[in-house]
Amino acid sequence: MVEIQHDVAQEAKWQRWRSVADLYHAYFTGLILTVVTRRGTADAAEFVFRVFRRQQQEKFLSGLEKLGLAHLPPAVAAAQYHYLSNWIGGVHVEYMYESDRKAWIRYPPPRWIWRGTAICGVPGEVSRAMLRGWHANNGVALGNLGLGFVCTKQTVEGQDGLEGYYCEYDDDLELDRRLVFARHLEAPLFDPNKAPALPVESWPKPRLEKAYRNYAMEYVRTAAPVAVQVFGPDDAAYLLHLTGKLIGMQVFDEVARGLGAGRGTAKDFANFLSLLFDAQGDEAELEGASAIRQRTWKLMDGVSDYHPACASVLKGMFEGLAAGCGRRIDVGMAPAADGGAPLTWSIR
Repeated sequence: MVEIQHDVAQEAKWQRWRSVADLYHAYFTGLILTVVTRRGTADAAEFVFRVFRRQQQEKFLSGLEKLGLAHLPPAVAAAQYHYLSNWIGGVHVEYMYESDRKAWIRYPPPRWIWRGTAICGVPGEVSRAMLRGWHANNGVALGNLGLGFVCTKQTVEGQDGLEGYYCEYDDDLELDRRLVFARHLEAPLFDPNKAPALPVESWPKPRLEKAYRNYAMEYVRTAAPVAVQVFGPDDAAYLLHLTGKLIGMQVFDEVARGLGAGRGTAKDFANFLSLLFDAQGDEAELEGASAIRQRTWKLMDGVSDYHPACASVLKGMFEGLAAGCGRRIDVGMAPAADGGAPLTWSIR
């Protein structure tokens, strides 16, 4: 009986983590659409390029080690990295080996990053910027300038997925050859029996569930400071806040269900926030009937170029979530002197 209760509690905790992942996933997709609609395609493409290049530089090489792929040939290692790292985050992805110097990846529909109807608002230039930011730079990161990426399809342009292959050439590639397009080609069929798999002993269920949650959160961790650097603090604060408010209003009900929270009153919302803080790994406590002190904001821990404008992510998100919870719930934020944690939230 005790073991069953433990299993039930674990499943409930993982469900809360997945609700956090859904919230931050929606925020990241929404932020790109906010930039597209408020700043235009060119600015959105530059923003997406910077986000994915930064993640690539921070995550790719260490990720190869964590996933046990560093010993593989460059083209194979790069493709398997995308397959396994995205699989951990709940992204549909396929991997097809052709040779040690050529390996395919394919992101079939539905596309994780452009969830639901969002895909209709994403210009092809923005999707290409993602490839320029990450896929085209893997060879550089590996110290192999002969490794490039050939894109054969893009979902946002009406094709049945985003796909392409890593290819190791005999000569070094100039910048404009590290990402090229070959729309006349098509990926081979995916055989799941030939796909790589994570070692179960080093990737048990609890680790996978936490990684699933963190996958979506990491995009927001990267995107907020990049927005400040690209657009400046004032414009970034506006974009981050507006996105948070819109997304919070739209997804409150589904996130609340996952957290096991109710709706309707300021008290309900205070309880919702307490559950959310716990599920996203932050320390927080109620202070009286109408305030929560958020002692940590782990999402921004260690961000070297953190700016107080990044806190607009939470301010906008919580205002939107409050509006989704019930009418006339007012949320105020009082940050620490540096604009970060501890944060005190007033709820009335």
